[in-house]
Amino acid sequence: MVIEDQYIIQLLLSDKDEQKAFRLLVSKYSERLYWHIRKIVIGHEDTDDVLQNTFIKVWKGIREFRHESRLYTWMYRVATNEALNFLQEKRRGVHGHSDEITGMLENQLEGDSYFAGDEIQRELQKAVLKLPERQRLVFNMKYFDNMKYEEIAEVLNVAVGTLKATYHTAVKKVEESLRLSDTIIM
Repeated sequence: MVIEDQYIIQLLLSDKDEQKAFRLLVSKYSERLYWHIRKIVIGHEDTDDVLQNTFIKVWKGIREFRHESRLYTWMYRVATNEALNFLQEKRRGVHGHSDEITGMLENQLEGDSYFAGDEIQRELQKAVLKLPERQRLVFNMKYFDNMKYEEIAEVLNVAVGTLKATYHTAVKKVEESLRLSDTIIM
């Protein structure tokens, strides 16, 4: 049974059914948001923390949701911002050097007992981690999440043409990184 977002929103806004609505919301979107966040923060435990913060923000902010975008797009934006804020906090902990945060994320990926991919997938993830933050976000949303440019534009508030150029550049960098590591290219 597919539960429509509008139904969930109505329940969330009603005083008597908001708990039920929140459970429906979490049930419907937690897995998709988990994997989106996971590609940004890498570690399972960190992802769980960011996901929990995302749902708290959604819960607190649902009354301000203006229906200018789909509910999932809005939640995706909240999750993205929470994940980026989490990384920003980590970056402050390593004195603001993006190379250090990238190295830390790569180490997390290497030591992640929850990582279920093979060596090629691990090398792809490492190559993606080397991308600048914006390119990494766009690459993940387009390549892994199969989002349309228009959806990514809504989430990131960026023009579609800019996203296409960003994605193209990111793909080239990932291909080069994989080529240098002698890994089979996508």
